[in-house]
Amino acid sequence: MSTFAKRERLLLADLLETAGPEAPTLCEGWLTRDLAAHVVVRERRPDAAGGLLIKQLAPRLEKAMEEFAAKPYEELIQLIRTGPPRFSPFALKQIDEMSNTVEFYVHAEDVRRAQPEWTARVLDPVFQDALWSRMERTARLMGRGAPTGLVLRRPDGQTAVAHRGTPVVTVTGEPSELLLFLYGRQSAAKVDLDGDADAIERLHGSKQLGI
Repeated sequence: MSTFAKRERLLLADLLETAGPEAPTLCEGWLTRDLAAHVVVRERRPDAAGGLLIKQLAPRLEKAMEEFAAKPYEELIQLIRTGPPRFSPFALKQIDEMSNTVEFYVHAEDVRRAQPEWTARVLDPVFQDALWSRMERTARLMGRGAPTGLVLRRPDGQTAVAHRGTPVVTVTGEPSELLLFLYGRQSAAKVDLDGDADAIERLHGSKQLGI
């Protein structure tokens, strides 16, 4: 497994273990047990995980989630720590790096920032650059449902267009925070928004960001 993906995987497992199975998360309707089940299903049940994107597979995904959520919580945590089975595409280093670095970072923050007294992580510049690179490639996909034009800007001035349209809202922050905003965690992201006040309000409250 890649350095970033492995680090974020282990951090996520530790956070889930510490929080326990009934803690809140930023994923609406999900407790930590549900989030852990999601991570395991995504890596171990590709036949069901497709339900995240394909409507026809949604019932299969729901059933698989229920089955894994019913397992002992400690077993779920161990499955996350040990990683995917050999036959899983996620066992390949390149796919692990490409797909899991952001996935595990966002879900780790889903656990951390749902707690009442969370504090922001200090992330090194190399990791921030890695997150920015991945966000640039997926910005249009994740921002396609934005109710306004959406531009993402780093403090150094680098920008990525997530959605074309008017009026435009520019969201400024570190890549790690921009990712959370783009993935639908607007209320938890430490960013600055610039644009028409009504457009900012609509964007901030939108449930159409992310997948």
